[in-house]
Amino acid sequence: MSSQLKYLNWLKETGSTLKTKDGTPVKLLEFLHTEDSTILSEWAKHFRNQYCCDSDIDFLRETTGKSRSEYLNDLKFPTEKGGFGPGTRSGDFAEILISDYLEYLFNYWVPRTRYDRKTIRNESTKGSDVLAFKFVSKAESPDDCLAMYEVKAQLSGKIANARLQDAINDSGKDNLRKAESLNAIRQRFYEAKNIQDANKVGRFQNPADRPYKDVYGAVAIYGDNIYDPLEASQSNTSEHPHKNFLSLIIIKGEELMKLVHSLYKRASDEA
Repeated sequence: MSSQLKYLNWLKETGSTLKTKDGTPVKLLEFLHTEDSTILSEWAKHFRNQYCCDSDIDFLRETTGKSRSEYLNDLKFPTEKGGFGPGTRSGDFAEILISDYLEYLFNYWVPRTRYDRKTIRNESTKGSDVLAFKFVSKAESPDDCLAMYEVKAQLSGKIANARLQDAINDSGKDNLRKAESLNAIRQRFYEAKNIQDANKVGRFQNPADRPYKDVYGAVAIYGDNIYDPLEASQSNTSEHPHKNFLSLIIIKGEELMKLVHSLYKRASDEA
C-alpha cells in the first residue's frame, strides 16, 4: 500500500467554509473522481482488503466451491440490490473514505477491524463509525488524541435528508459508547495475536489515569444531485456535549452511488 492512496487526490477543498445555525464552521469538500484505471485498481484493492485480506481469501473460499469474486460477492460484500444492501454499501464506503482521509491526510492511525468479521453483510457494524488515534511521540503523552467520527451518507434519491444533523446527533453519543468500541477493537487485535496494536488501543482505555485528548467529528456525504446548499445552515450543534471539540464536514460528488457499485465490482473482479 502506498503511503498515500492516490484516489484521495480527488478529494478537493472548495475554499468554502459554511456555518451551522449556531455558528459552528462546516468544511465543504468535493470528490472529483475520474476514470483512471490505475488509481481505481489501487483503490479497489485497498477497499477489498477492508473486508478480506488478499492473503486470506483462498483459504476462506476453498471449502465453499466459490471463486474469489463469487466469495466476495456472495459472502463478504453488501449486496448491490435489495433490502439494506445498497444502504450498507453507501455507509461502508463513506466510513472507509473518512478512515482513509484521517489516516493518509492527517496522520492518524485507524484500525481496520470493522468490516472483515461482519456476521450479516447487509448490516452496519455497531459502535462509533470511525475511531482514529494519534500519538505525538514515542512516549505516552496527554496530547495523544482519540478522534471519534460519525459518518452519514446519502448517495441516491431525490430529496436530501438531514444527514449532517444525524451525524451531529450520533456524535453526541460517542463518548458514552467509546469504552465498548475500544474494547471491541482491542479484542479483535488480541484474537489475531496482534498484541502490539492491541496495546496501542489499550493506551486509550483509562483516561482517568492515562489522560489524552478527545476530538469529535460529524460528516455528511452526498451525491451532487441531492446535496442541499442549505444543509449546513439548517444544522445545529448547540446540544452536542463537546461542541468545542467538534469538526464538521460535508462532502459532495457526482454520481457517487454509481461509483460505489463500480468500486465493489472492480474489487471483486480483480481479486
